[in-house]
Amino acid sequence: MSLLYALTPVDFNSAVVSCDCLAHRFGNAADQPDRTRAYGTDLTDEEEGQTIRPLLPVPAWMEGRGGRPEGYCHRVMLDAIFYVVDRGIKWRAMPVDFPPWDRVYAFYRRWRESGLVAEFHDRLRGKVREAAGRDPEPTAAVIDSQSVKADAVVGAGSRGYDGGKKINGRRRHLICGTTGLLLMINVTAGEVTDRQAATVMLPGLRERFPAITKLWADGGYTGVLITWALTVLHLVVTVIKRSDDAKGFVVLPRRWVVERSFAWLLRSRRLARDYERRPDSSEAMILWSMTRLMTRRLAAPGRG
Repeated sequence: MSLLYALTPVDFNSAVVSCDCLAHRFGNAADQPDRTRAYGTDLTDEEEGQTIRPLLPVPAWMEGRGGRPEGYCHRVMLDAIFYVVDRGIKWRAMPVDFPPWDRVYAFYRRWRESGLVAEFHDRLRGKVREAAGRDPEPTAAVIDSQSVKADAVVGAGSRGYDGGKKINGRRRHLICGTTGLLLMINVTAGEVTDRQAATVMLPGLRERFPAITKLWADGGYTGVLITWALTVLHLVVTVIKRSDDAKGFVVLPRRWVVERSFAWLLRSRRLARDYERRPDSSEAMILWSMTRLMTRRLAAPGRG
C-alpha cells in the first residue's frame, strides 16, 4: 500500500457525479444518493480535498489485488467512522444518512486488518509535524499508560485488574512525540505493568523511528528497564518523578505532554471506556481519534 491517489482527468462511471474521488470515478459510488453534511464530525471540503485525499491508499481492486469496485465514497465512510468514535454509539445505531452500518463496519475492519489506518495515521502525523516546522521523524519521545474500565463485551482473556488504579479493564500504553502526537500504541490487559509493556514496545520504536535516542517516563519505568534500553537499544530513558512534598495537581516537565495526549483521546466518547472485544480494535479506535484531530489541525492550524 505505497501508492497514493492519482488525480488525473478520467471518465466517470455515471453521468451524474458529485465527487471526483476514485470510488466515483471507477467504482459504483456514483450510484448512491448524495449525503448532506449535518454533523460536527463531518469532513469539510478543505479537509477532504486538500488534506485527506492525497494521503489515502489506492483501493486493492485498482491494483489487481482482488475485491470489487467500492460502492461508497471514502469521504462518506470516514465521516461515519469519525461519528462512531466521537459520539460513542454502537455500530448498529448508525444514523440513516450514512451507509448501512455493516458496510461501514466492514470498511473499518478491512482498514484495521490490513494496517491501512495505521499507515494513514502516520502519513498525517508527518504532514502535521512539517506544518509545525518540524522534521517529519521525531528524535525524542514520552511514554506513559492509561487504565480504563472495560465494557462487559471485553472477555477475560484481554482484560485484567490494575491494582494501582483499582480499575478492572485494559491499559493503553502510549508513546508520543514531544508535540503529543501518537507514535505507538499498545492495548493490553489491566495487570500488564509499564515495564512489561515497554520491553515489548521499545524495540519496535527504535526500529520504526531510528532517530529517537531519548525517552522520558514516570516512576513506573524504573529498574533494569533503563539499563536494558541503554545497552541493548542505545536509548536513554529519563525518569521524571513527582516530588514527595508536592500536593495536588503538579505539571511535571515532559510528562505533561503525554498526559495531554490522553486527554485528547478522552474527548472521543468511544474511548471513555473500552468497548472493543479485541485489543487491536481498541488500538484502531485510538488511531482514528488521533487521525480526526490531525485533519482538523492541517485544515485549520491552531484548531484541534
